Amino acid sequence: MARVVLPEDSAKEISELIDVLISLFFESLPRRDQRNWARVYLNGLVRTNGKKTIRNIAGTGASSVEQSLQQFISKSPWDWTPVRRSLAQHIERTAQRPLAWVVQPMVIEKAGDRSVGVGRQFVPQLGRTANCQQAGGIWLASSEASFPVEWTLTLPGPWTSELLRRRRAGIPDTARSLTPAQDAVHAVQRMAATWQLQRRPVVMEVSNTDLPQCIESFTLQDIPFVFKVDGSLPVSFGGSGRHKPGPHTAPARELIDSLRSQRRVVEWTRHGRAEGAVTLLTSASILATAGEDRPAPAPATPLLLVGAWTEAALLPSEFWITNIGDRPLAQLFLLAKLTDRVSLDFAETCEPVGIRDFEGRSFRGWHHHATLASVAHAARLLGSAGARLPDPAALPYQGPTRPRPPAVLPPRPLIPGQAPRRAYIR
Repeated sequence: MARVVLPEDSAKEISELIDVLISLFFESLPRRDQRNWARVYLNGLVRTNGKKTIRNIAGTGASSVEQSLQQFISKSPWDWTPVRRSLAQHIERTAQRPLAWVVQPMVIEKAGDRSVGVGRQFVPQLGRTANCQQAGGIWLASSEASFPVEWTLTLPGPWTSELLRRRRAGIPDTARSLTPAQDAVHAVQRMAATWQLQRRPVVMEVSNTDLPQCIESFTLQDIPFVFKVDGSLPVSFGGSGRHKPGPHTAPARELIDSLRSQRRVVEWTRHGRAEGAVTLLTSASILATAGEDRPAPAPATPLLLVGAWTEAALLPSEFWITNIGDRPLAQLFLLAKLTDRVSLDFAETCEPVGIRDFEGRSFRGWHHHATLASVAHAARLLGSAGARLPDPAALPYQGPTRPRPPAVLPPRPLIPGQAPRRAYIR
């Protein structure tokens, strides 16, 4: 895709904004030189033309700068989690109050086999097998803007089972080989438990095989979700009363199509477009379906299956499963469509600041680069929106190692569209 080049005035303004963001988000870095290299790297992500490699950011003839950036990104042991947590807390508090946490897959195709996590694997987003890294971003998304705040990198089996490969990439002992969906679920659970954020519905696409575990994991932690599923998914329904024998099982597409007479019309505007769209929606109460190797949750989790038709379609084309039972269908649909908002911001902002461009081979380096690209993404969006950030000199000194409060779940927020007596989505 074409790279966006900022006008000089805009780039200067965002560079000044980056100075503020360094003070806000990188306080956990104990040394001044680390914070300075973070500033250099962020400015490079925003202002460098072409691919955002360390060599291009350092510039020609600047071997000492390149070596220092290489050390800072790939070898320096600074922890990326406090930076991401501070970014998320700031976005939620002052920039755009998010409506959902959206999980966005990211595929990075590679020519070689040495980049951490790379391997030949089937990629649903591509519909084919590719030599690539599979990653995922967790975005705080509103209808106006979205921001990546957490990242996962999926590790194929050889990267965790082969000791030499694991050591060369610096993969932590705690890292395991999971599916992209499982990696995302674990990341959401950590955010919900320890990041002191208001809980929002989690919107993500889930395969039929991953669905039972995803439902169970979020149900146990009381996390609301909207999962996009395939129409072939078997779902259980009925059996709740004397005149409803069952339960029955049928593909999601078949159950939704049988309810076409109950469809409701929703008019909405697609993200990034001026023209309106019309969608027809219907829903059915279902029960969680057990996976092949795991029993159904006990007691069975009540869920809602939502199906959508485009205006001229004969058959339903999109399907979601949610545990949010007290919101109008139109609101659930608009939550689900926040994935379009994220896709737009990924293409227009996150890719131009180089989220896919890291060429290093270490696990730590990949996560450092993804963290800095997330802050660069925020700088671009906040700078273009003219957001006013607090003066760091006016903030009380908190120190690089201030203690964090115990991991306590945040208060349940009032969700737009709900009455005060229902302050939390279940």
